[in-house]
Amino acid sequence: MIIFALGNSNIIAIRMRKILLTLFGLILTLTAADAQVYTATQKLGFPILGGELSNSAATSVEDIDEVMPRMRALGLNTVLVPAYWELMEPVEGTFDFTLIDRTIDVARREQLHVVFLWFGVWKNSMSCYTPSWFKQDTKRFPRAMTAEGKQMEIASCFSDNVLQADLKAFSALMQYIRERDPQREVVVMMQIENEIGMLESARDHSPLAEKAYKQERWAERYGTDEYADEKFMALSYARYVEHLAKAARDIHDMPLYVNAAMNSRGRRPGEYPSAGPLAHLIDFWHEGAPSIDLLAPDIYDTGFKSWCAQYAMPLRPQDGGQIKNRLFIPESRCCENSGVRALYAFGEHQALGFSPFAIDQASPKETASVTQAYNLLRQLSNGKLLNCKLSWGLLFDQSDSERIIDDDGVVMTCRHYFTLPWDPRATDGSTWPEGGAMLIRLGKYDYLLAGSGVVIDFKTPTEKEQEQKKQLGEDGFAEAGGNSSLFTIHSSLFKGKRLGLLSVDEVTIADDGTMQYQRRHNGDQTHQGRHARIGVGEWKLLHIRLYEY
Repeated sequence: MIIFALGNSNIIAIRMRKILLTLFGLILTLTAADAQVYTATQKLGFPILGGELSNSAATSVEDIDEVMPRMRALGLNTVLVPAYWELMEPVEGTFDFTLIDRTIDVARREQLHVVFLWFGVWKNSMSCYTPSWFKQDTKRFPRAMTAEGKQMEIASCFSDNVLQADLKAFSALMQYIRERDPQREVVVMMQIENEIGMLESARDHSPLAEKAYKQERWAERYGTDEYADEKFMALSYARYVEHLAKAARDIHDMPLYVNAAMNSRGRRPGEYPSAGPLAHLIDFWHEGAPSIDLLAPDIYDTGFKSWCAQYAMPLRPQDGGQIKNRLFIPESRCCENSGVRALYAFGEHQALGFSPFAIDQASPKETASVTQAYNLLRQLSNGKLLNCKLSWGLLFDQSDSERIIDDDGVVMTCRHYFTLPWDPRATDGSTWPEGGAMLIRLGKYDYLLAGSGVVIDFKTPTEKEQEQKKQLGEDGFAEAGGNSSLFTIHSSLFKGKRLGLLSVDEVTIADDGTMQYQRRHNGDQTHQGRHARIGVGEWKLLHIRLYEY
């Protein structure tokens, strides 16, 4: 719970008791459906401010010793680390946990959590991380086939030999983690396989697969096109994963998830890793793998907000429907926009976590936004404000630069910072960096804004309806006097009340949850009381209070 600690500055006293009671009430408004989503993951007790290592970043002790301290310095609290079957069981039946051991030890020293990624039978569809003894014995461990009979570099999920070898190794890993970290102080979650899916063909046509296909009478139930084939494979993959998930639960219970490569750019099944844990296949995955807690999107393409919405199914009771999945993003393109995307995911969808991929290989320019955003999110977590019921995520670019939110009579017009007329970067021809933020309602006329590159004005509904469209200069006056085209004049007199900015304070939230006043924003910083804003390249937490007149 946030406690407000005011400095010696001459600022208006905050009605602490009312705000605290309001926040407490928000926490108590969780419905039974909400509880269903959070039960599987509430044991984490913290937001995952993560980063995933590149695929070969933890293949030696020296790699681990070098990379983990760097991740701590970037501001991460969790590192997603591959666990490689080929290095863990180089000789069948003989296990080497040196890399797992070192990862746990160094993470503990650096005060980091770890999510292990089981690179077992499948990694990005292919079986490239299986041991050499597995790869070379295709009779014992058969491959999936195309309809033309071509073997693929994909082990068949219909082979019991494949399953048993994978299950044995994965179970040994879970048992070792339990012995090294019995209280889950370091290893907090497990990813089973990586981006499961079929390529080249929408489904497996090997003899074992054909037998299962006919026994299921699949063609009679769903048809024979590639979309029916994808559903068959989705259920089959999910059933396979369920064996590993149940074993994990029995050995060392922790949240479990599977991740998906997106079906984007108009591609058809077999052209993307089809049948993976994709949003349009959620029912098949839930049927086949009920022990899996989360289906997680790996987001690299454009349309970040749309991908998030597909995997947050939904979280808020007012959205209606049954809660099916909590948003967790284990992989996202690491870029200069990563930080604002993280804020959006937490603000709009109360995400479990966010994790840019290959963050160990990213440039300082790309990781800077992650560090800055995670600093803000960590402060909000200190104040128990992540997963707050009344929060919104803002994410803007050049083509999607405005969102209007009506919060019980407070109409907030939220825009990209470059929509302000005087910033030369807005019109210099360069692509706008994304602007984004998390907006939280503390109480009536009381908000927190955490982010970068956004501007918000606040109006009553009647004021919004009657507003005049004007192009204003930096001084707040009309850009060009006497030009009637700049105005939309209403013939009737103004009716109703208006909202004004009572105060806009830049604040921080300390480790103990107290809000610390930093400075007052007014005058030029609020455009003489017209809006609250955070510039592009700035990362701030603003406490905004309104009044009605």
